[in-house]
Amino acid sequence: MAASMVRSCSARAALRAGASPACLRTAGLGGMSFSRGKATLPALAYDYGALEPSISGKIMELHHKGHHNAYVTGYNTAIEKLQEAQHENDIAAQIALKPLINFNGGGHLNHTLFWENLAPKSSGGGEPPSGALAKAINEAYGSFDDFKAKFVTALMSIQGSGWAWLVKDTETGRIVIKTYANQDPVVGQYAPLLGVDAWEHAFYLQYQNRKAEYFKAIWEVMNWKAAEKRFGS
Repeated sequence: MAASMVRSCSARAALRAGASPACLRTAGLGGMSFSRGKATLPALAYDYGALEPSISGKIMELHHKGHHNAYVTGYNTAIEKLQEAQHENDIAAQIALKPLINFNGGGHLNHTLFWENLAPKSSGGGEPPSGALAKAINEAYGSFDDFKAKFVTALMSIQGSGWAWLVKDTETGRIVIKTYANQDPVVGQYAPLLGVDAWEHAFYLQYQNRKAEYFKAIWEVMNWKAAEKRFGS
């Protein structure tokens, strides 16, 4: 596939209503769900309680049915308003809607990837990475344990709400840890491999203000198979 086509099917392109399945796969977002041009809440591949005790079923249900669904609704509403503004050639309204699209679309995109980043222990959750991704991690960070320590340090450095991601630089092929504020999605030259939600809604019901415990426990249900698949795409 030509580089120009890869760029046209970036994560940002996937936020547009009606993005094709081929574009979503190219952007590493095959799990994104759309129906008649509207974003829809994706089903989880496991039960809400399947990640316990690392992440409680109550948190998973509220996080998925409550918070993620709110991003889906907000994104669809913003897209409808954007289409109306485009039809009316209202440039000011179009500009004003971009932050809402970025926030809600990013929330939908980030959470869709996040659910795929998790798996019950019975399905391989918590197993360390292998193959080319494991090699890349060792080359970049010295060892898997050193990588995890640096990733948690990045998570702890987030002030307020945000995400930490292991990403692949699509221009160099190298991997790097990056943090993003609020629901800003991974876009541009980077492709998301694995991310952790550092918003309070992801852990507070269970861990309260002890977010360091959440950042430790989540490794027990991390789905590295999904990250390996994205790394190789």
